[in-house]
Amino acid sequence: MTPFLGEFIGTGMLILLGQTVVSNVVLQQSKGHNSGWIVISFGWAMAVFVGVYCATPSSKAHLNPAITLSFAMIGKIPWSIVPAYIAAQFLGAMAGSLVAWLCFRPHFAPTADANLKLAVFCTIPAIRSPFDNLMTELIATFVLVFGALFIASPGSSLGALDALPVSLLVLGIGLGPGGPTGYAINPARDLGPRIMHALLPVAGKRDSDWAYAWIPVAGPVLGGLIAAFLYKMLG
Repeated sequence: MTPFLGEFIGTGMLILLGQTVVSNVVLQQSKGHNSGWIVISFGWAMAVFVGVYCATPSSKAHLNPAITLSFAMIGKIPWSIVPAYIAAQFLGAMAGSLVAWLCFRPHFAPTADANLKLAVFCTIPAIRSPFDNLMTELIATFVLVFGALFIASPGSSLGALDALPVSLLVLGIGLGPGGPTGYAINPARDLGPRIMHALLPVAGKRDSDWAYAWIPVAGPVLGGLIAAFLYKMLG
């Protein structure tokens, strides 16, 4: 399996599992309806665990443009592979989102709240404040990337044995700094499914909140690059 395919499959599995957990919690008439934020946080952590395991043999499991850019910045991977990795991550996120929607498609019509339908696909801040939301995403992604860099040391990337600590790191973010924005911490995780929300015939959907869409892209990229810079300075 090529690195491109590894990133595509790994990111697709991450989004498929994460998005279906959110669907199960927020959509009407699902078995897990109203089971809460802790279930969502654990679900995304397990999604990361599975995604990393799927992609590790071929691509070393970045699954996140913020991780890829950060690893390139400090020389852990060559810049030449960055465009292919990021393209695979976005395409994988879109494919995973499509499959997740198919899984829960009948549950969108009985769900009256269009904001919940959007939240299945992408993040919505609890309190909308662009500067504060950007800072939250920056800080949360800084924690993710800074931790991942130490977990991956002294190797060149993440590996299968690192799946558990990385998933626990994501769980900690979900239970802590991820609360205000829903913790995208990954541009592909948010923008890929947001595009699918816009394209798919989701019953009773609202607009895809493009005015907010730049924050879960810019925040993670900035947070990841700051983490990489500090890691390099400390090393």
